[in-house]
Amino acid sequence: MSQNGRVPIEPDTKDWTWVLETPCAACGFRSGAVARERVGAAIRSNAAAWRSVLSGPAEQVRNRPADDVWSPLEYACHVRDVHLVFAQRLQLMLDQDDPELAGWDQDAAAVAGEYADRDPATVLDELVAAAASVGALFDAVEDDQWQRTGRRSDGSAFTVGTLGQYQLHDVVHHLHDVGDARRSTVSAYDANAVAYRDASMTMNEGVASEVAWFAAELGSGARVLEVGSGGGRDALALETAGLSVRRTDGTPAFVALLRAEGHEADRLDPLTDALADPRGPEPYDGVWAHASLLHVARDDFPVVLRRLAEATRREGVLHVALKEGEGERWSTHGTIEAPRHFVLWQEAPLREVLEESGWSVAEVVRQQSDGGQAWLVVRGRRR
Repeated sequence: MSQNGRVPIEPDTKDWTWVLETPCAACGFRSGAVARERVGAAIRSNAAAWRSVLSGPAEQVRNRPADDVWSPLEYACHVRDVHLVFAQRLQLMLDQDDPELAGWDQDAAAVAGEYADRDPATVLDELVAAAASVGALFDAVEDDQWQRTGRRSDGSAFTVGTLGQYQLHDVVHHLHDVGDARRSTVSAYDANAVAYRDASMTMNEGVASEVAWFAAELGSGARVLEVGSGGGRDALALETAGLSVRRTDGTPAFVALLRAEGHEADRLDPLTDALADPRGPEPYDGVWAHASLLHVARDDFPVVLRRLAEATRREGVLHVALKEGEGERWSTHGTIEAPRHFVLWQEAPLREVLEESGWSVAEVVRQQSDGGQAWLVVRGRRR
């Protein structure tokens, strides 16, 4: 069955309930690790990320990357309807004892709903409203209600808690499908900026030692580009050590918080935005990127490093801190429980990509967070 001459999408007949037990092999998200009380907030955070998906150029929003793959607009319509369907299922489970949850043919719904021909702005409004509605239903679930059950028509059993986790994986996975893990992460920070700032203002000894090393290498008065200023903790420490810091972040709420505190701050994406200092013509003396570039896609990382090198004087100093590990993953832990996407690194490939991107690696220091996460802290210089 085709839609306006488009190639029909092959129906997805896989049983995805395994994602409640193990990380999704495709998107890396561990939905079963999300606290059930946080499902509503995480659904709303995901909905906010679709704003940037649907605000792009018309051809980007409407065009399919392949004949048999949905366009971003079609995926957004599907996510909207996921929220509507799961709201119905949740309400049924709250109202009845162990009801059967009717099946839903998502591919037929896409054709009947003419997803490809919808207006992106209207779809966005509908998606956000549907997410807010189902999110509010999850927010209102009381302790004993989380264990209420329901059965899908294919026999799969859910509790109210696992239903929410299953729905959350669905919408996070579709952001991954349209290549917007980064936007979802920005939305998570944007919605929780104050809480993140307040929880992260205390600096541990490991970061303090890096500030001391960085400042000693540069000397008083050096101009530094900070990539990912967040709540502003590191910039204050760097300035106390005698450096001049340009605060930047890709999250609008962090930039707004910094400006409200009287600091100059710029919204900046190091992958796409001009990096030159608007307050001075000279290249930077150093780059400070603590726990920020870990959100950059692996394929984009060399590009970001080269752009940062081009904006820095020769022998300029670099600090980068990344999580150590294999692959990629989503996190729903810590101050921000809305899904954030992280890329993990091993030392050897990290050194290689740095050296190929214009930086000399003086040292890679291993540190461990209070929660047991291993970090790779790079001390480098512009070649």
